[in-house]
Amino acid sequence: MLEESMDKPHIVTCTAPVNIAVIKYWGKRNEELILPINSSLSVTLHQDQLKTTTTVASSRSFQEDQIWLNGKEEDITHPRLQSCLREIRRLARKRRNDGDSGLDSTGLSHKVHICSVNNFPTAAGLASSAAGFACLVSSALAVYTLARVFGVEGELSGIARQGSGSACRSMYGGFVQWIMGQKDDGKDSLAQQVEPETHWPELRILVLVASAERKPVGSTSGMQTSVQTSCLLKHRAESVAPGRMVEMIEAVRRKNFAAFAELTMKDSNQFHATCLDTYPPIFYLSSVSQQVITLVHRYNSYYGETRLAYTFDAGPNAVIFTLQQHVPEFVQVVQHFFPPETNGGQFIKGLPVNCTDLPEELKQAIGLEPMPKGISYVISTKAGPGPCVVEDPTQHLLESDGWPKKTE
Repeated sequence: MLEESMDKPHIVTCTAPVNIAVIKYWGKRNEELILPINSSLSVTLHQDQLKTTTTVASSRSFQEDQIWLNGKEEDITHPRLQSCLREIRRLARKRRNDGDSGLDSTGLSHKVHICSVNNFPTAAGLASSAAGFACLVSSALAVYTLARVFGVEGELSGIARQGSGSACRSMYGGFVQWIMGQKDDGKDSLAQQVEPETHWPELRILVLVASAERKPVGSTSGMQTSVQTSCLLKHRAESVAPGRMVEMIEAVRRKNFAAFAELTMKDSNQFHATCLDTYPPIFYLSSVSQQVITLVHRYNSYYGETRLAYTFDAGPNAVIFTLQQHVPEFVQVVQHFFPPETNGGQFIKGLPVNCTDLPEELKQAIGLEPMPKGISYVISTKAGPGPCVVEDPTQHLLESDGWPKKTE
């Protein structure tokens, strides 16, 4: 019986959030360590709407490390996965050697099984890798009985960064900056919370999903080409981004939406301008994306104040920031100018949105030709917390023997 209990896998499940950068990260000064050429700032989205769930099992009976993503086994020898696992085990050994008697030294040599799922489209420009690696780091640390060190997210963010740069920001909730750092070894390139998720309760985020398809140029290869060929990217990193970081942190702390919105849109525009300045150019925005940009500016112009801000990561999906009182009307605007399929699924997902009448004058002021089915659906959400341990064992993605659950 003792032998059987020792063979029983130790299983931990965590969830981790998506983050959306309002001051963008694009370009690395060190590819292996994933060290950025400029600092960045993001908003962590609430996990009730967008999250990655990861279960990690550790057992001496496992012959090798294995990973399953969204139901399919993937190659765990990928350098970034290996880097994260290596650093997690290194941290566990360091804490054991430092005298943490709570750590089981025998478990550090055990192989792991990892199973991870997203509740949103993967590789479509919705920061799936950020949530994924933040979740992997959190759950793998916990499985090595390190759940108690969740208070040192700074150190953990450095590990997550080596899986996916923006993953370091998903180690915190709320408003998060990734400090680029100066050291060659990357020890000072860490994430830091600027304000918690409770700081700006009126802020709302609407994700306009224009396409759930895999983007044509991945972020990693796109960044490499931009660093090699874009003069604008160098100017942005050295002369523009540092000042914008200071201004953005000030806007967030003062909850100054107009300043926050203008900086967000300008930085998104400049990021995509660097993609166009890349040779050959990279096109992440679609005709739907361009229509959303025009719509937002005309909406703001109609009211004579900045009520909406858009930002686009490396994909066509728009992320709209606004305040709670403007959500019902803007959602009606989206439904009018991007009419959904009448027999399709739910158009508005996430936080509930009350219906409202749309003024005829506003429709005429925006004055765009509707693009039917241009937006598949809208996710309504807000700022949320960082990674969480799931206490309910029925939520594990692995069976008690450490192998993936059978799906129907």
